[in-house]
Amino acid sequence: MQTKNKIFDDLSQLMTNAMGVAQGAKDEAQTAMSSLMDRWLADRDFVTREEFEAVRAMAQKAREENAALAARLDALEAKQ
Repeated sequence: MQTKNKIFDDLSQLMTNAMGVAQGAKDEAQTAMSSLMDRWLADRDFVTREEFEAVRAMAQKAREENAALAARLDALEAKQ
């Protein structure tokens, strides 16, 4: 009876170790994939969200200024 318990204990320990190795391999694969994606995105010269929002705000301000100048020109032309 003691031999069976030892076999089950060894088998249980083996399965526990195998799960640990599998978890480690999964974590390593995720890290490698994340690093690969980061390098790929960096090579594509994509802009960050902050950069996009800054340029968008500048374009909006330029459109508003352009509209104000156009209105002033129309007012000046109407006076002449």
